[in-house]
This record gives sequence, C-alpha cells and structure tokens, in this order.
Amino acid sequence: MKKTALALLIVLLSGCASTTQQVNGQVVSCSGLHSFNSENPLELGCLDGSQGVAINAVHGPMIINVWGSWCGPCKEEMPIFRSFYKKLDGQLQLVGVDVEEASIKDGQSFVVTHGMTWPNLFDADGKSRAYFGMGVPVTWFISANGEVAYKHIGVLKSEIELITLTSRYLGVKL
Repeated sequence: MKKTALALLIVLLSGCASTTQQVNGQVVSCSGLHSFNSENPLELGCLDGSQGVAINAVHGPMIINVWGSWCGPCKEEMPIFRSFYKKLDGQLQLVGVDVEEASIKDGQSFVVTHGMTWPNLFDADGKSRAYFGMGVPVTWFISANGEVAYKHIGVLKSEIELITLTSRYLGVKL
C-alpha cells in the first residue's frame, strides 16, 4: 500500500513540474525603420550594430517597447509581445529599444533568449532618457504622423491589454 501511494505521489508531483519552452529570437536589422527629418534628432544605433534611426522622429503606426535585459518586468512581458508580433501581419511596426546595458552583447543575448524577432535599437550612452524618461518597461504607441498617441508605463499584463491599446490609440484591429 505504501509503495502504491508513494508511486502515485511521484506521478502527481512530476506532473506539476514546470517545463521551460525554448524560444529562439534573432537580432534583426533596423534597415526597415525610417524617420522624418528632425531639427534635433535623437539617433539610436541598431542592436545588430548597424545604423539605426532618430527615435524621436519615426514614422508610425508603430509600437515602441523600451526594455533592458536586467529588467524583471521586461522579461515577464516578452511572451506577450512575441504572440502579439505574430498577429501583426504588417499592419504596424513593433520596435524595441534596449536601454541601460553594460554591453551591447547583453541586449543581443536577451533578444535571442526571449524569442524577439523584431528590430531593436540600442541606446549605448543613455541619451534616450531625455525622450523616454527613467524606468522600464515603457510602451509607446506612435501614430502615422509620428506623434505619441499614448505611453503605457509599466508591464503589460496580457496580450488582450496590448491589442486593446493598439486598437484604441492606433486604430489597428487585430
């Protein structure tokens, strides 16, 4: 009887073990990003090492997610962005901005480890603080004319929340 109970307990406990699904991202070129001419451009490089864009003068509709590899809440919302990105079907751009890193390699590793497959800019020297402010994650909704339609401060809790905000502020229905 004890052996049967022990075997049953082992089976039940092993069913509760978490399984980690491996996701692979890719450091993507920022060549598809374009910005308006700006009097005071805030140029950020691309996480792939190539030329980026003036983040304060980008074309929309676009969602900009500001993150850091060291940020716990940023890690929490990446599955939401991965699923959301699959549904976009070219209706708008999703762009990440990696901030406050010790090294570009930390950001590149985060992209691959967390399954990100969209372009990510890199703020090597913290100059975007004047534009984005302090703290991450922050998600910006940029209209077609390049204006900030909405700024969501803090972690996004669900894909439904992200889809709702996208519909409300950018008029894009997914």
